[in-house]
Amino acid sequence: MIPRLHARAHTPHEPLAEALGRPISPVEGLTEYTVVGHWPGLEYFAPDDEQRTWTSVEWAEHLEDPCLEYPFAVSPDDDRRPILHLDVRLHPDDRDLTGPEWAEIAHRLARAAGIEIPGKEHGCRWIAVQAQPGRLDLIANLIHLNSAWHAPSAQILRRLSAEARRIEQDLHLIPVRTGPTARPAIRSAPTASAQLASVLTQLADEQAGPLATVRGLVEHTAHRIARQPGFAGTDTAYRLELIARRIHAIQQDLDSTAAHLVQPRVAPVPPAARHTAHRSP
Repeated sequence: MIPRLHARAHTPHEPLAEALGRPISPVEGLTEYTVVGHWPGLEYFAPDDEQRTWTSVEWAEHLEDPCLEYPFAVSPDDDRRPILHLDVRLHPDDRDLTGPEWAEIAHRLARAAGIEIPGKEHGCRWIAVQAQPGRLDLIANLIHLNSAWHAPSAQILRRLSAEARRIEQDLHLIPVRTGPTARPAIRSAPTASAQLASVLTQLADEQAGPLATVRGLVEHTAHRIARQPGFAGTDTAYRLELIARRIHAIQQDLDSTAAHLVQPRVAPVPPAARHTAHRSP
């Protein structure tokens, strides 16, 4: 399960369309099988399960209401883009999840991102959309109901990744790092090969390694640049994606080298003695 944080937006219309995989519509209703989670205060604004008949445009308007009610609200760094959008994607070989499982993932990620705080009366409006196979999108408005602005933690990606690892374990999903065979365990033997292999393994670590951090930043930058208008932005985003792929290839090479360093050496087998058949004269 890989979480991705999108660039913040001024309105929820484009993020919702991206989550649905199609433009939002004033006639298409989104059922509870599509909107699998939402902020707990929704019942006070839409009693009697009224939201079950809302169209995608009405869901976007509901998320946008705090922007219209508090048009001058800004973040601590004077950012006027209050719409937070993140998505998570399952491994292609993962099983199909049920509605309650998607709902559990939505609420756990919302708490990890800090947009849902249990017991907080004036929180963020957010919804979770499951409209594409193996993907879940969370869209939130960072303007609270009391006009305060929720500032996400600087460690939001790290917290989301850590929660994603826990969800994988709890729901028995395929983790991010899998392979056809288990990597040989590197024992803490006082040998130069084992020590060097340990260093290479740390560099190649997909979860906490420095190269993984660099690759994540490059991919995030590429995604943000790709959303900018103009051909120059598209070309730059493509070049950054190529750089991210090269970094990933380096990680794989380091991982293979570390595994090679700790493989036990096999003593060469002496050649078998040649037997020459004796022929009678």
